[in-house]
Amino acid sequence: MLNIVLFGPPGAGKGTQSERIMEKYDLVHISTGDLFRKHIGEGTALGKQAQDYIDSGNLVPDALVIRMVEVKIESQKDSEGFLFDGFPRTVAQAIALDEMLQGRQMSIAVMLALAVPDNELRDRLKLRGLTSGRSDDQNEEKINNRINVYKSETLPVADYYRHQSKFKEVNGVGSVEEIFNHICMVIDLVK
Repeated sequence: MLNIVLFGPPGAGKGTQSERIMEKYDLVHISTGDLFRKHIGEGTALGKQAQDYIDSGNLVPDALVIRMVEVKIESQKDSEGFLFDGFPRTVAQAIALDEMLQGRQMSIAVMLALAVPDNELRDRLKLRGLTSGRSDDQNEEKINNRINVYKSETLPVADYYRHQSKFKEVNGVGSVEEIFNHICMVIDLVK
């Protein structure tokens, strides 16, 4: 089973590349944002719990996030593997994910980190903001804040996987096809 963490700052191209990775390697996509929307939209017990935290202005606790991921994995037992898109976001989530996967005789094969210079990220996000209408991609201050939050809060997850020899950096600058080819070279070495 092939389990991949796709990692990188906002605007690195995770969404673009995740579609291609899923198609080529027949992986199930796991995005916590998608899981939140699904559970909240369907009114599941997990969704109601998450909504309570969100409504109170609090972050959804890691244990609840991991449980949603676990439910998704349980529902896809015949899959070839999973692509974790933008998750885990903290070292605590990475540890909890590893423990949950180990309980199922599974593990993360590789963390693919898309490396893109900050100035390129800003340009991409502004362009995306013009075409998508996303307000968080149209404001320079919000863009800088998102990049800084990524560096301070999320980037330590890379060190967690680096210590496990599972961290692989891929240059996230170039054509979509060039970047995808580099990603495939890395995946093909670890599968």
